[in-house]
Amino acid sequence: MTPPLYIAMRFLTHRKRALLLSLSGVVFGVAIFICTQAQTQGFTRYFIDSTIGSNGALVVKSRFRPLYEPLMVSAKASNGEVGRRQYFEGIANANEIMRISRQFSNVVSCSPVLRGTLTARAGFQNATIDLYGINPGLHAQTTDILQKLISGKYDDFRNNTSSIIIGSRLAEDLLHAGVGDTVQLLAPNGEYWRFTVAAIARAGIGSIDSTRIYCHARIAQALLQQPSGASMIIYKLRNPDRAPALAEHFEALFQHGATGWQDREESTLQLFLTLRMSVAITTSLILLLAGFGIFNVLTMSVLAKIKEIAILRSMGYRRIDVSSIFLWQGALIAAAGALIGCLLGALMTWGVSHIPIRLRGLLYTNHFLVTWDWRHYVFATLLALLAVFIASYVPARRAAELPPVVTIRGSR
Repeated sequence: MTPPLYIAMRFLTHRKRALLLSLSGVVFGVAIFICTQAQTQGFTRYFIDSTIGSNGALVVKSRFRPLYEPLMVSAKASNGEVGRRQYFEGIANANEIMRISRQFSNVVSCSPVLRGTLTARAGFQNATIDLYGINPGLHAQTTDILQKLISGKYDDFRNNTSSIIIGSRLAEDLLHAGVGDTVQLLAPNGEYWRFTVAAIARAGIGSIDSTRIYCHARIAQALLQQPSGASMIIYKLRNPDRAPALAEHFEALFQHGATGWQDREESTLQLFLTLRMSVAITTSLILLLAGFGIFNVLTMSVLAKIKEIAILRSMGYRRIDVSSIFLWQGALIAAAGALIGCLLGALMTWGVSHIPIRLRGLLYTNHFLVTWDWRHYVFATLLALLAVFIASYVPARRAAELPPVVTIRGSR
């Protein structure tokens, strides 16, 4: 142990109450930062996993061609420039597009979907629903619908073309329908089609659970009276983070509009990002206040140890040696505070994850959602070290600049 470090430890233990107050500020600042970041990222991760699992990491829809006719719709190209295109509803050749798509290494599977908006009726209850006509086999490979079923069996839906799967909130709150009940869908020609509820699915996202109904693709085509067998193709990717680049490539290759999940959910992701930044700034203020406390403690330590500092200087200690004594005090507080704070943050995160709550809005959950990420601990530790270093620098510099001869004379 170097002499400056040994002296720093002696100075710290001399004022135990001030040490504990300074240490507690760093500990709670680090712990709260970790816990709040784990919560906000937990909800964000849950939303991302749910939307990718239900809607795919990438969607191809609406074929287009460059502007050569007068009636066109302008769209923003991927490079930020405005491209003029004419869009047509539906997929031109879904089977061929899927065949070529599967040759890309990032594509795990893909599934065609025929989508439409209808009115559903069960008993005396009516609701506007989002109908998804799907291929049961391909859709089960591309999405996590099998894991989202809360009642009923997927095989009952697969083997019966007159059956449907409905969202949990739509079934429970709007239509009051359960497995085995009959739900009627109103076709565009005014005719009601009768279906049996084979299963109920809970995606975990309110906008999906309160509106979506799945049926077989061929039945949806006849019900919606659509000549095209698919209005979009959804994709499961090995690396969902590369969805925007693949979407841009698909647009150029297939002449169909393509959207990655990042662009599709941009507004919600921005909301979560803003919330995370706001929470991070708020919790960082705790570490800032702890820094002010450490600044005061070290400043008072300098004033109380003027004679000792003068003696050290007269014994041959250089300015940098005296300065390092007080910097070591700050470093010890920061290191101990960060270590204990990380342990407390992990304990708080675990405790929060077991707190029961009831969310039935944007997300569906019965407890707080948290994410265990090592980066939270690294960022919290670095933030604590930075705050304590800034708080320690001024008192350390002041101690180094004290003139030894004048100090000894003034302390007699």
